[in-house]
Amino acid sequence: MCSTVIIKYNAGNVFSVKCALKRIGAEAVVTDDAEAIRNADRVIFPGVGEASTAMAYLRTRGLDELIKSLSCPILGICIGMQLLCSHSQEGDTDCLGIFDVPVLRFDNSPNREMKIPQMGWNTISVRKGSFIPDECDQRYAYFVHSYYVPLCGYTAATADYIQPYSAALQRDNFYATQFHPEKSGRVGETILKKFMEL
Repeated sequence: MCSTVIIKYNAGNVFSVKCALKRIGAEAVVTDDAEAIRNADRVIFPGVGEASTAMAYLRTRGLDELIKSLSCPILGICIGMQLLCSHSQEGDTDCLGIFDVPVLRFDNSPNREMKIPQMGWNTISVRKGSFIPDECDQRYAYFVHSYYVPLCGYTAATADYIQPYSAALQRDNFYATQFHPEKSGRVGETILKKFMEL
């Protein structure tokens, strides 16, 4: 029987992901137990929070090195995606380095009407061949973030707020979304179902 683990760490929104999986008929265990994570068939790394405190929690439990060593499909969500990158301007934090790209703070100085954080619905543009299903292209997903990942070779989908940025990333068995699929209605359910089929 396939097992799905949601990593429990010092970040919010973990149980919202579990509820979203349940809505699509999938079960998951929320844990920070290294053995359970290591033996999972799929791992989801979600979160809402602050980068430096989240990374400190992962390091004290050895989860930073464990996540990097996993070979099963892994899905980072929101701060989970940002922590998979190399470095975040939030708290000047060294992250996991799966995606060799920095996480930067939005700069709205040219247009103060663009509020930070971005909070709400925004369209995503899906790149061909990515893990995001084509049917999600130009559809709305739900975002809440003050920091973003620039466009790069790992970009699987894009969005535009203040400037174009990576709405999703993909490298080998690592997948990630800046938006919250668990809060993105049918689009989010489609993406979660696709991940559960990987």
